[in-house]
Amino acid sequence: MPTDPSQDVTAQEFFPIRTVSTLTGVNPITLRAWERRHGLIRPTRTATGHRVYTRADIDAVRRILSLVDSGVAIGHVREALAAQARSPSPPAADEGPWVRARAQMVDAISRFDETRLETLYNELLAVHAIEQVTAKLLLPLLVDLGQRWDNHPGGIAEEHFFGMYMRIKLGARLHHRSRAVVGPKLVAACLPGEHHEIGLLLFALAAHEQGYRMVLLGANMPLDQLTYAAQRTQAAGIVLSGSIEAPASLYAEALPTLLRDAAIPVFVGGPTSVHQHDELRAAGAIPLGTDITRGLRQLHLTLNPSE
Repeated sequence: MPTDPSQDVTAQEFFPIRTVSTLTGVNPITLRAWERRHGLIRPTRTATGHRVYTRADIDAVRRILSLVDSGVAIGHVREALAAQARSPSPPAADEGPWVRARAQMVDAISRFDETRLETLYNELLAVHAIEQVTAKLLLPLLVDLGQRWDNHPGGIAEEHFFGMYMRIKLGARLHHRSRAVVGPKLVAACLPGEHHEIGLLLFALAAHEQGYRMVLLGANMPLDQLTYAAQRTQAAGIVLSGSIEAPASLYAEALPTLLRDAAIPVFVGGPTSVHQHDELRAAGAIPLGTDITRGLRQLHLTLNPSE
């Protein structure tokens, strides 16, 4: 039977369910369902009955997310994890330089040193493709920073500093992108209540590289405004980004209304599309997950079913 970590002086670090939810983007209801219904994680119980999680548990949650994001049904995740354990993947390419780069970026952010941050970012862009910088630096960096900001006293200030820096950098790249792109238009915005735009901007840049014309509407977008924007621009689809736990009314009313009135596919990316995957599907939207490359592939196949 699990022991109470508060009684074990040699116990490793434990995290309450709310912290695990913040670090992984999986809401507590889903975490409890993965434990009770599917037996995927086994948190320790304190003497008062509260769940606490180890770093290994958090890693397991992220592996589950990766499998769900790749299309594995939650009912088959357990056997997929077992198969991974029997046949481990070959070692990944050396991540050392990227780990060091992320650590240097975190240090610059902690010092609010924009000059150093700019130097590091530009040096990486000078020798690596933007897709690689996004996958190996920016997306993992956001995870690292999310963990730091959850427990660090200056976390909110650091978050605003880095968020502003990235909005300026990504916004400038979007502004100076080639105007020769003539592919389908996508209206893109953050879900209502979502104020973090970095994921949306990274997706927009990747979509533009694949020939899509982006109509960006930014953070905290009321869904009842999107039909007008889509019709005026003759968009082929609507892309929403979110990391929040959206209210039930979004799935019961707002999304079905948008799908009916806009009459074009509605895609949802980011952590919301993982931990509320079933609700999105039931409302008629298409979850894209958190992998930008895979999400774009799914979007393209949806808009081009004959390919």
